[in-house]
Amino acid sequence: MIDEKILSLYKKSNKFGELLEMELTILEQGLVQYKLEIKEKHLATPLAAHGGVVAGLIDGTLGVAALSEVAERQKIVSTVELKINFLKPVALGDILIAEGQVLSAGNRLIYAEAKVINQKDILVAKASGTFNAYPVEKVFKEINP
Repeated sequence: MIDEKILSLYKKSNKFGELLEMELTILEQGLVQYKLEIKEKHLATPLAAHGGVVAGLIDGTLGVAALSEVAERQKIVSTVELKINFLKPVALGDILIAEGQVLSAGNRLIYAEAKVINQKDILVAKASGTFNAYPVEKVFKEINP
């Protein structure tokens, strides 16, 4: 069961995702999707998006997948390790869909993988990440477990 209160606090506090204009959909516990349209502010060159935008999208996707896995235990997560393979360039106007899924979740460490496709269903990036789960009250004082 996904803890909606923790996810709501996350959504409110995620200013980076707001800055990039990422749109979150939680498909189920441990499986999420973020969507992002590449705009001029995301470009590194006149034609291509900055790799950091794709990396931010992937980190957010993997992180929320991990968060949705542990929120019911009153925990949140932080990134411990992130590995990304950039496979194709991302251009102005591309609509990216990143899907992340938890493959293994222990008490403290969570491992997830993600893929990013564009509007033409072309795989542009793949990634994996490890996340540390810790008590939510370390960050959000509004939660009373």
